Amino acid sequence: MPRSLSAPSFLLLLAATALAFGGYALLLPVVPLWVSRGGSGAFGAGLTTGVLMAVTVGTQLLVPAMLRRIGHRAVLVTGSLLLGLPTPLLALSADLAPVLAISAVRGVGFGMATVAGSALVAELVEPSAHGRASARYGYAIGVPQLALLPAGVAVVDLTGFTGVFLAAGIAPVAGALVVAFVRGPRRGRLADRAPARPAASRGLTGHPRAPRHRLPAAPVLAMLACSTAQGGVITFAPLAVPGAPAAVPAALFATALGALLGRGFAGARTDRSGRPGALLPAGTLVAGAGMLGVLAAPLAPLLLVAGATAVGIGFGIVQNDSLVALFAAAGPLYYGQASAAWNIAYDAGTGLGAAGLGAIAEPFGFVAAFGAAAALLLGVTPLVRRRSG
Repeated sequence: MPRSLSAPSFLLLLAATALAFGGYALLLPVVPLWVSRGGSGAFGAGLTTGVLMAVTVGTQLLVPAMLRRIGHRAVLVTGSLLLGLPTPLLALSADLAPVLAISAVRGVGFGMATVAGSALVAELVEPSAHGRASARYGYAIGVPQLALLPAGVAVVDLTGFTGVFLAAGIAPVAGALVVAFVRGPRRGRLADRAPARPAASRGLTGHPRAPRHRLPAAPVLAMLACSTAQGGVITFAPLAVPGAPAAVPAALFATALGALLGRGFAGARTDRSGRPGALLPAGTLVAGAGMLGVLAAPLAPLLLVAGATAVGIGFGIVQNDSLVALFAAAGPLYYGQASAAWNIAYDAGTGLGAAGLGAIAEPFGFVAAFGAAAALLLGVTPLVRRRSG
């Protein structure tokens, strides 16, 4: 095993990531439920996640420049604090407007933390181990989701929303403290290296005045489609099958578990084969088949669990393979840009799955919304195969 995979800085990064994503995962199904019980409909519930993700994506566009100017640790600490500190304020009102305002602030923090975190994975670990490193980073993201996506809804029923909001605020703040011990790239290191390369040959991340490096479309397209489906399942499972209280936590658990399994499989397979991007069509196809099961959930709640498992597995495969493919295409000077592209696809898809599918579900129902996600996944599979071949 490469020594960098067990180095203290990499392990501390994983711990900080788990804490930040713990606060994020705990609230992902809870905030839509909070505003729904406050009187907002399916569109309002989806809009809470949509706004969070829209602001996240807008912030992620700016993070590569932040990494060059103030450094990875500073960006990660600031992002974790912005993600956690405003969260307890959600308990003050279930009205849509203040919840959306808090979600926007959290989105700024989440955008900073996600890009800085995944860029550090590539910086701290050598390229030959990027598949396994990305899988372990995925575990740091996925294990909190595995435990907390179903727990959030269940704990609300037992203790109310306030306790959940407090816990979701504390975890990212604790993660910011852990980041203080991570030793990452020094400020300006990549910028100092960039001028040695021809100005027209590569892209933006290595030097502020260089043109952007062009990244392949297939990993971004696959990631966008899969995260749209996963965002829809997480946001609307509690609302789509309200008469099956056991099936909904089980489905949320199965989605997160499937993603862990998919990422582990993809990470090991990619490092062995040396062909990042080759698994993208398989991932979108598996996720698309899973969405067909999810849309049939009103007929049998067990189909929700089975479909959510397949969505998670496909999503995990695409998560890992797309990130490694983007790192391989970008090269060391452009890891920040690759990280931003991957995170934008991830979070834009999550927001689209919440707000976009919510807009479909409001007039046409959840079967139509989940069917649209299934069609998207199955439709992009041949495109991803052709572009990644």
